[in-house]
Amino acid sequence: MNRKNKLMIFQKINILAHHGRQTIPELDAVVLPDIFRGRPVIQPGASPSQAQTLSALCPTGAIGAEPLSIDLGRCIFCGECAHHSPEVVRFTNDYRLATTLREALVVTEGVDRPIPFHAENIRSELPNLFGRALKLRQVSAGGDNTNEMELNASGNVNFDLGRYGVEFVASPRHADGVVVTGPISENMAIPLEIAYNAVPEPKVVILVGAEAISGGLYADSPALDRRFLERHPIDLYVPGNPAHPLTFIDGVLTLIGKKESRA
Repeated sequence: MNRKNKLMIFQKINILAHHGRQTIPELDAVVLPDIFRGRPVIQPGASPSQAQTLSALCPTGAIGAEPLSIDLGRCIFCGECAHHSPEVVRFTNDYRLATTLREALVVTEGVDRPIPFHAENIRSELPNLFGRALKLRQVSAGGDNTNEMELNASGNVNFDLGRYGVEFVASPRHADGVVVTGPISENMAIPLEIAYNAVPEPKVVILVGAEAISGGLYADSPALDRRFLERHPIDLYVPGNPAHPLTFIDGVLTLIGKKESRA
């Protein structure tokens, strides 16, 4: 080995030593900074006029006025409601937002507790078949690449989703389920259906982000075709805009029985 090659090896060793261990050893022990907008809390006692103002302020119609509520399946976590009325709405740093029940994503006033996961909705075959390994095919159905980037980050050196046996694969024929991002545009409706049909039974369907769950900012667009959601059962809803990698990881691991459910 010549001197140049030896020098390159020592440089790489120095870099590794300088970086240290980057993988988060215990994901459940992570506390996100307060600047992160996670589960919202709505204080009771808001006047009807305040509720109506907040409802009108929301760009996606996520805020209901009677009673005052926030639908995390529609919420894009812009924070305008908390900025306008901090005495009424505040966002916590709780990232554990994924659930098996769409209705569980609606947060009502006076309720300050974790989003319930509703483990009773988990199909019995999922933990039995996929508890040790789960392969997923991600389909961007008209997405803007934000949720897609966060899903990619879930497998990076920090979060290392693969250590739990959960990985994204290139072909739906090699997958156990599909992860849908984006509002499902008309042009992507058929490709999404093709990808879903290529996955062998039993198959998992996971919606990630406000666009996938409700259409988000594009919910009223005539360019969407969301009939896929009417034809196929959804196993997991992962809210966010975009969804944080920890939100996705926490939801998937709970779904396949690798961690305790939030009930």
